[in-house]
Amino acid sequence: MENNMQCPVDFVPMNENKARLTALFVLILCIVFLFTNWWIIIAFLVVDFLLRANNLGKYTLLAILSDVIINQLKIKNKPTDRAPKRFAAGVGLVFTIGVLILTLLKLDTATLIVILVLIFFAFLESFIGFCAGCYVYSILNMIVKSFRNN
Repeated sequence: MENNMQCPVDFVPMNENKARLTALFVLILCIVFLFTNWWIIIAFLVVDFLLRANNLGKYTLLAILSDVIINQLKIKNKPTDRAPKRFAAGVGLVFTIGVLILTLLKLDTATLIVILVLIFFAFLESFIGFCAGCYVYSILNMIVKSFRNN
């Protein structure tokens, strides 16, 4: 898989430190949801991921908060391509919509599983700088190519 790794690319730079800080906020909100089961937290995250997945990240509260903290702490800009982060936001959108639906249907075990996966990926991004988006993107590309070849 490593040799076939593909990432979406749009050649638009963004600050990786901002993405990691935003992922930390997602992680914190998901943990708060885990303990409170307040569906409004997940609804907020749905909107946040929706905006970020559609290149409207500058309008999200989490991005604005990240910018304020980065400016206050004078954290350096670490350029990275925006497309993998945007794709990951789309994956996050799917997960948060799933959590919201499962929560509203009171499917607690399924909700727990999906929120734990989201927590895991947010942890990887925020603390290790590992974005699973390229892996998901590569797997999806392999699946699409196998369907096209058949």
